[in-house]
Amino acid sequence: MRLWSNWKKLFFLLLSINIGIFIVVVALIFWPVESPVYPTKEFIEDEPGAEFTIRSGKDNLSELANAYLGKLPKEDNFTYMISLEDEVKLLGTIVAFGSEVPIQISFDPIVQENGDLVLQSNNMSLGLLRLPQDRILKYVNDRVDTPEWITINPKEEHIYIAITQMDLKSNFRVKVQQFDLENDQITFRIKVPNKTLGL
Repeated sequence: MRLWSNWKKLFFLLLSINIGIFIVVVALIFWPVESPVYPTKEFIEDEPGAEFTIRSGKDNLSELANAYLGKLPKEDNFTYMISLEDEVKLLGTIVAFGSEVPIQISFDPIVQENGDLVLQSNNMSLGLLRLPQDRILKYVNDRVDTPEWITINPKEEHIYIAITQMDLKSNFRVKVQQFDLENDQITFRIKVPNKTLGL
């Protein structure tokens, strides 16, 4: 009789633990996501100087982006890279419970009126899990230390890249003019401010 009583207690204890874990996981998945603060839009045309047009392709831009991302601090259990195909893809893996879980986020690039770039997510996966898309972006946002000119917005499911506010050692200013991945036509406008040339 005592054995039966102990078995019942252990069963209900285990059941309570499982219910508690389930509630915590559901709460984390559906917890409201805060909206980030975007940088104020800047227009490089407002600054006096000479402008030049630079054309690039997907391969060159992928190499440049991944070289930059490689220098950003991130957690040891999260690795990622950018792939430019007909859309922008963030590919990576996270280590969970001793095994690697693949993560993939696809974005449509949208050029803004001032030359900044918005990457609007259109497809996401975290292993075989069907998590809400904003949760996956929040996970990425929590684990990647982005510069001030990159804003990850899980709520709107996009990444805002303030190209016009990138810190370049040369003091040049940059804006996106065209970002057509399907036709491999990527164009930037580079402004050399007069003050950089001592004018």
